[in-house]
Amino acid sequence: MPWQWHDAAPEQSGAVFRLEIRPHRALPRRGFAWVIGLTAGFLALPLIAVLGTAVLWGLLPFAALAVWGLWAAIRHSYRVPQEVMHLSHDRLELVRSDPGRADRIWRTNPYWVRAVLRANGPVEDYLVLTDGRREVELGAFLAPEERVALRDDLVRRLGALRG
Repeated sequence: MPWQWHDAAPEQSGAVFRLEIRPHRALPRRGFAWVIGLTAGFLALPLIAVLGTAVLWGLLPFAALAVWGLWAAIRHSYRVPQEVMHLSHDRLELVRSDPGRADRIWRTNPYWVRAVLRANGPVEDYLVLTDGRREVELGAFLAPEERVALRDDLVRRLGALRG
């Protein structure tokens, strides 16, 4: 799953659980190097046939542009949002980190928090946390079945904290 629960360290303001949510990353960083290397190598194969001619200089910029475009697209995919929740008996803190924006922080008492799935949200099975006054989305980048599973997991953990 694209989320992971951790037992929080006691020095973290009394937090009991720490939840990290990240979107799926299709290609690990090591695979990134392989994809760029193989692409550059396969694009260089046809260029060997025109080595030493003026045609090489006509084709080389397009091959370089293709490799650069792939590199830029994959690097951009690594700049993804991340949500981290610290959950304790008396406090729930959700921090959403989006690339290029300041972190957004939502704090509330976990006793009043409810995890709700909405059918009429911007995505299917839109997951929100609400404390009765405010609400915040959670995991909008997850697949619908993952949001359902995350909601069930959150309901269990919040119930366990309430005792």
